[in-house]
Amino acid sequence: MKRFPVGELRLDTKCFKDHLGHGNIIFVGSSCDIFAEQVPEHWIKLMFRHIRDYPENTYLLQTRNPGRLSGYILNDNIIVGTTIETNRDYPITKAPTPEKRYQAIQEIIAKHKMVSIEPILDFDVDVMVQWIQNINPDFVSIGADSKNNGLPEPTLQKIHSLISQLEESTEIKIKSNLNRVFGQGDGH
Repeated sequence: MKRFPVGELRLDTKCFKDHLGHGNIIFVGSSCDIFAEQVPEHWIKLMFRHIRDYPENTYLLQTRNPGRLSGYILNDNIIVGTTIETNRDYPITKAPTPEKRYQAIQEIIAKHKMVSIEPILDFDVDVMVQWIQNINPDFVSIGADSKNNGLPEPTLQKIHSLISQLEESTEIKIKSNLNRVFGQGDGH
């Protein structure tokens, strides 16, 4: 799938001729959300068919619309991920609210899950920690607003508290763009 300048979605069928090899970790649709509401269901089915032809790889399927994953059989080589940038409902995206994403990812049956907190937005520490622990992800990736959109960011103290509490139950991956928030520190 490719996003063109006018916003029209088109399926780039050339990708289905790609030999995906084996032993690779592949972030499917890293620059788009294949589970967005505008994406036709048959495109999703084609994607699943193609990745099932290469079962020796690991596939990361990250979406802001995890509810669309229900009903699909997710093999053990698939990491299901969602973005939960806050527990609050900031109207900055057309995606389902963070609470709906949280509820949907919990219901998905998958051996491996991940959560992306990017761009991290101001949040309530206790709620975010509880949500992430309930999802029980293999890892959590945390990053900041890299485009300087002036989004409501949490305090450094909240970020440190979130990280220290989550480190007790999951792996934390700090993205380099979070260094801006940390004041160019080491992320801790």
